[in-house]
Amino acid sequence: MIPLVCLVAVLLLSPAFASVPLVINTWNFREANFQAWKALYKEGRTALDSLVSGCSVCEIVQCDSSVGFGGSPDEAGNTSLDAMIMDGRTMNVGAVANVRDVKNAIGVARHVLEYTRHTLLAGDQVSDFAKEMGFTLESLQTPASRQQWQNWVANNCQPNFWVNVAPDPRSICGPYEPICKNSIEDCIEPGNREDFEIGPDNHDTIGMIVIDKKGHIVAGTSTNGATHKIPGRVGDSPIAGAGAYADDYVGAAAGTGDGDIMMRFMPALLAVEDMRRGVEPAMAAENALRRIAQYYPTFSGALIAATKTGEYGASCFGMNSFPYAVTNEAYNMRTTTLTVQCFTL
Repeated sequence: MIPLVCLVAVLLLSPAFASVPLVINTWNFREANFQAWKALYKEGRTALDSLVSGCSVCEIVQCDSSVGFGGSPDEAGNTSLDAMIMDGRTMNVGAVANVRDVKNAIGVARHVLEYTRHTLLAGDQVSDFAKEMGFTLESLQTPASRQQWQNWVANNCQPNFWVNVAPDPRSICGPYEPICKNSIEDCIEPGNREDFEIGPDNHDTIGMIVIDKKGHIVAGTSTNGATHKIPGRVGDSPIAGAGAYADDYVGAAAGTGDGDIMMRFMPALLAVEDMRRGVEPAMAAENALRRIAQYYPTFSGALIAATKTGEYGASCFGMNSFPYAVTNEAYNMRTTTLTVQCFTL
């Protein structure tokens, strides 16, 4: 006999209880989820408005110090931001990468979506675009981020993202120079991904999916990227199909984790294409992550996924468990944190 508590959980998460509108996002970022739902359901705003409203919350309150300003300083001590929005009706994308001096990265990504024919703007020139669009330019550094960077330097710049260079990046700070000038195949050192423990304290992303009552889907991301990254690094978050992907005919997916690895496999796109073939969301997410784990068994990451009818799920690898936030009518319009146990190989 199935315990009542387990039965209720099964029913709530089954396709029969799927419903739209729906807001779902990575990690336990309940305030962001609540704000997106409020904009969508209570204020009657569009799915795009709601996603931007929700992700902006994390950019303002610095969710876990890994979204928004003042977190994840790079090797030079600076913070830069990545963000992306994908519209599942038009398949249009607006994204920004390596943004400095603008706190509202998701807002700038929306302006790329709505006011340009481009998909992705990157680098220092994004600040010029943002200023032209009316955004305020201001430093993304804080006393906390400066202290975090100083502590890293005092610890001989450990950990870092360098390989195949001298002096030895595993014990000393740079500058570095290549040591494999003739044949890189002779000395490729892939690095141990276990050096970079992924989690809410040091490296994560808000990935959000919003589905309105008509089934229109928008997905997006916002992050300040990997802590102590090499300046100029761009991860998976602003890349359509990697950080997030949306298609009104099918559903959407969004990810978080070791972006340098995840972006090589386009996991959000893989999950959506699996759902197109009828695979339920949690399994679609797991299938995408399993493909990565086959090649990188020490990576860490997670995916959320949802169908156009509001069925949803999540999967994770390289962690013990992964929390994500959900609001829909099946939960009486209350923001709820769910946790999925990560699979192992």
